[in-house]
Amino acid sequence: MADLRVSLCGVELKNPVIPASGTFGFGREFDEIYDISCLGGVATKGLTPELRLGNPVPRIAESRGVILNAVGLQNPGVESFIKNDLEWLKSKTRVVANVAGKTLEDYKNICARLDGLVDFIELNISCPNVKCGGMAFGIQPESVEEVTNAAKSALKKTPLIVKLSPNVESIANNARAAERGGADCLSLVNTFTGMAIDIERRKPIIANNTGGVSGAGIKPIAVRMVYEAAHAVEIPVIGMGGITCAEDAIEFLMAGAVAVQVGTQNFTDTLACPRIIEGLNAWCDLHGVKKISELTGALRLN
Repeated sequence: MADLRVSLCGVELKNPVIPASGTFGFGREFDEIYDISCLGGVATKGLTPELRLGNPVPRIAESRGVILNAVGLQNPGVESFIKNDLEWLKSKTRVVANVAGKTLEDYKNICARLDGLVDFIELNISCPNVKCGGMAFGIQPESVEEVTNAAKSALKKTPLIVKLSPNVESIANNARAAERGGADCLSLVNTFTGMAIDIERRKPIIANNTGGVSGAGIKPIAVRMVYEAAHAVEIPVIGMGGITCAEDAIEFLMAGAVAVQVGTQNFTDTLACPRIIEGLNAWCDLHGVKKISELTGALRLN
């Protein structure tokens, strides 16, 4: 059996597999199917300072090889999470608290509230910035650096992961901006912006018109972006985007990721994460890899 342990910002994970935010709730439903303590960690549903009901329905649509979602960060709010879910989740595995806001103060306040309570804070910077006409914080390098710096200023104990949007001119530039802002780690990619149309009604399927595209179909683009980001910064990177099996996860590791997040596949196969963990063990044993950490950045270019 290979050693699947990895170190992320000085925190040891038992393996590099983490369910992605928005695809796993707070873990309770999946724990009824398998013991989630087998996971490297859990990235929580996106948390906001207050309760959010999300966007109107329909807000999820299927397409070939991908899904689109415009859930709108529906969540019970950070205080409800702390009261009802945090201690239980901490008893199971490492906790990656995904957080979002509309203003810099929102990000600072929620980070300050969670500091020292969770293992990592993951900054969702794809949310509309109400002071910038609705443009997401994560689009321009300047705003990436600004929001990262604001969040980091509120943290004294908990490592900060910045989750990068792929809907940008240069993922490397935005990765460097997050690093300058004080990020301890990056995660990418978040969803691509897309649209699906009901051709009978001649209307968008999703009530929000557009949504975030995720699923197996985006993997090659995500792997390329992870490679570019990982080679642009000195801080560790978590890779995600279309992972369905252990071999997919290994691609991200070889591209430079220290760990991976598995998202949409959890909807298709509720046992996706433990299957991927088993697959990583099997692949490493077959290829004589003693420690999975040896695979990070192991890509050989032509």
